[in-house]
Amino acid sequence: MRFPTPLLPARLIRRYKRFLADVVPETGPDAGQQVVAHCPNPGSMLGLAAPGTRIWLEHNDDPKKKLRYGWRLVDHCNGHFTGIDTAWPNRMLRAALIARQVPALAAYAEVRPEQRYGVSSRVDFLLRAPNLPDAYVEVKSVTLSRQDGLAEFPDSVTARGAKHLGELAEVARQGHRAVLFYLVQRSDCTRFALARDIDPAYAAAASAARAAGVEVICQACDLSPEGIGLSHPVTAVLGDTGNLG
Repeated sequence: MRFPTPLLPARLIRRYKRFLADVVPETGPDAGQQVVAHCPNPGSMLGLAAPGTRIWLEHNDDPKKKLRYGWRLVDHCNGHFTGIDTAWPNRMLRAALIARQVPALAAYAEVRPEQRYGVSSRVDFLLRAPNLPDAYVEVKSVTLSRQDGLAEFPDSVTARGAKHLGELAEVARQGHRAVLFYLVQRSDCTRFALARDIDPAYAAAASAARAAGVEVICQACDLSPEGIGLSHPVTAVLGDTGNLG
């Protein structure tokens, strides 16, 4: 999926109040001036928000929007990028599911986003097909990397994430397919692990969910200032740092 408007390079001054960032665009109508951009990521963004980081912004002229810039990418200045927008992955993955580009889920023709399930929750996608069990797919955007080539989740304590794991486990017990899709929004990672030191409770919930029959899919994204797309599978690392089972 291509970004609707060309992205502009910028330098990050600071991120604050979770959803705001002071930035200096390098090109465009406000080149060289400090402006405020929307940060579409409520997480900790560990390792991605250091002052001086090169980033990419989307500019808009929509009078209904309070801010004219949205932060989309972190540029690692080595040919690799990290996507920080938590909305774009689901849009991209929805298109990939409809096009049957995810091999493990390619048998499903019907893709329903944001369906109610569990206790006051919504699953990202409910997939249906004749003669197949319904597939409940929960998507987690992965942006943390503390070792070369290794993506990790979560980047902060996530009680909500643990709740989703419990609800997926119940779906699996009922005979449906329950899938946790870790979508790695980094172009520089080929492996995935759970960040057990950051959230031991989430890691324990993940192990319990796997034991109940929850499937895990890990896949990376192709990222550039032009757009985002589904890329290569990412290996789930087993062992002390990332045992998913």
